Amino acid sequence: MRLASTGSEDRSIEITLGNLLRAGVLISAGTVLLGGTLNILRHGGEPVTWEKFHGEPAALRSLSGIAEAAFAAQGKGIIQLGLILLVAVPVLRVAVSMLVFLRKRDFIFAGITLLVLLLLSYSLFFVS
Repeated sequence: MRLASTGSEDRSIEITLGNLLRAGVLISAGTVLLGGTLNILRHGGEPVTWEKFHGEPAALRSLSGIAEAAFAAQGKGIIQLGLILLVAVPVLRVAVSMLVFLRKRDFIFAGITLLVLLLLSYSLFFVS
């Protein structure tokens, strides 16, 4: 049996999810800005070569390498951390939405949200 919820409770949940998104985007943007600033201060005067594309080093392509570089205050590591946070924000919103649906005992929407969360997780961790 589905319990009727009040409009004010739904509105409160919407505001909470909106604040979660806003805070996550601001934190990730601030992290990228900090990393970019550090990178420019430390490497801004180096010559740039445009002849050949060089991707990020292998150390900055794994979560452990990114965390290590970020905690060592390396600009590129902090930028990568900010981008990971930016990707994590909507995933966290989906996870919180699923918990809200479970709390409201709306198992159909909880199941649909779980499916979305599984698809997001699959695309993040298994599709390269």
